[in-house]
Amino acid sequence: MEIIIASVAGLIVGAALGYLLFRYVLKQTYNQSINNAKNEAEAIKSKKLLEVKEKFLNKKAELEKEVAQRNSKLQQIESRLKQREISLNQRHEELIRKKQECDSLTQSLETKIANNDKKRAELEELQSQERTRLETISGLSADEAKEHLMESMKDEARTQAQQYINEIVDDAKMTANKEAKRIVIQSIQRVATETAIENSVTVFHLESDEIKGRVIGREGRNIRALEAATGTELVVDDTPEAIVISAFDPVRREICRLALHQLVADGRIHPARIEEVVTKVKKQLEEEIIETGKRTAIDMGIHGLHPELIRIIGKMKYRSSYGQNLLQHARETANLCAIMAAELGLNPKKARRAGLLHDIGKVPDEDPETPHALYGAKLAEQCKEKPDICNAIGAHHDEMEMTTLLAPIVQVCDAISGARPGARREIVEAYIKRLHDLEDLAMSYPGVTKTYAIQAGRELRVIVGADKITDAETEILSNDIAKKIQDEMTYPGQVKITVIRETRAISFAK
Repeated sequence: MEIIIASVAGLIVGAALGYLLFRYVLKQTYNQSINNAKNEAEAIKSKKLLEVKEKFLNKKAELEKEVAQRNSKLQQIESRLKQREISLNQRHEELIRKKQECDSLTQSLETKIANNDKKRAELEELQSQERTRLETISGLSADEAKEHLMESMKDEARTQAQQYINEIVDDAKMTANKEAKRIVIQSIQRVATETAIENSVTVFHLESDEIKGRVIGREGRNIRALEAATGTELVVDDTPEAIVISAFDPVRREICRLALHQLVADGRIHPARIEEVVTKVKKQLEEEIIETGKRTAIDMGIHGLHPELIRIIGKMKYRSSYGQNLLQHARETANLCAIMAAELGLNPKKARRAGLLHDIGKVPDEDPETPHALYGAKLAEQCKEKPDICNAIGAHHDEMEMTTLLAPIVQVCDAISGARPGARREIVEAYIKRLHDLEDLAMSYPGVTKTYAIQAGRELRVIVGADKITDAETEILSNDIAKKIQDEMTYPGQVKITVIRETRAISFAK
């Protein structure tokens, strides 16, 4: 028992000693940690102080540098201001000096003006005396002499002005129009077509005159039925083996011709049969018109046309303008437009399309009150054609403002196709009358001895007397005749006026 107690007491003493030892060690460790922390804090404090001091020094250096730069700029500005002040002072002194000079010049000019006024008065008095003396010598008043002098000067000025104008025109023709002439001539040469001539009558040939009676019918009922069904007029006269179909509309004449051909071939001619055949022929002709339009579009390489435009193009085959077949004219214009557009660097396909469609307003199903160019533009717009195509159609007779380059090309090519020799037919009497009018117009001018209209009326040669007109006056005469022809006459294309003046010396050797 004592042993156990001794053991417990030893354990308690050992625990107490261990606790004391632990507290001593812990205290030593705590004191050491505090000392270490104080040392580290001092070190950090010293380091931060050094960093702050270094930053302060850097900032101070930067501020001193910036202040130095600003001071330098201020000095430069101050220097420039001083220079400007010096310059302004110099200018001010210069202005004062110039003002003094101007004042002196003004005084001098006033003196000179006074002297000039005095001399002018003296000169006017001398001129008056001289004028009186000249009037006494010449026997003419001052106004009469002035008018005589002005007339002579007018004639001389007119002659010189005309020569100058002719020189400018010739120079412009040689330079500005050289390329245009090449393009137009090349376009015309590359398009060679035959022009079909359409009349207002069609002659239907018969195998014998016996068929005329069957065509007329009892009391003329057959011919009346045929005229009513086709809208034409049939002329049955003494012309052997022929019936004349008369109508302004070529489509109606063609329907009547085809119907007559089928009726005569079939042999059955009576009103009911006539109406049946005419209805059938109308349908066939409408199909042929559409087929002609399609074939024309394919031949021209034009795609995507509206069916109504194709039908209108086909109807052109049976229309004419001034004796020129409208479809042939449209094809020719389209080819010219494509060639000219290619020469000018434009789109030839668009130009060919515009040229083919430019006269679609001439074959309407109704009778419009608007001009054919504007009506054609409206039709093209309704058929979804592009704006530049519609503008080219509507503007080719200057009835609409041109907004694209296609419009003048179509206008020029339309004029080329219509004005070229052989394109349009004229009545012989009207043609001869036009030639006589050209010659008579030129003969009405003084000094003209002979006139000759040549080249189918496209050139007028005027021969003048060498003793009546000078070389300079021939140029004035040619321009006057050209202007009078433009103002008073109607003609296709253009007329060239050539005035010829020559001096002949004739001797005989005997």
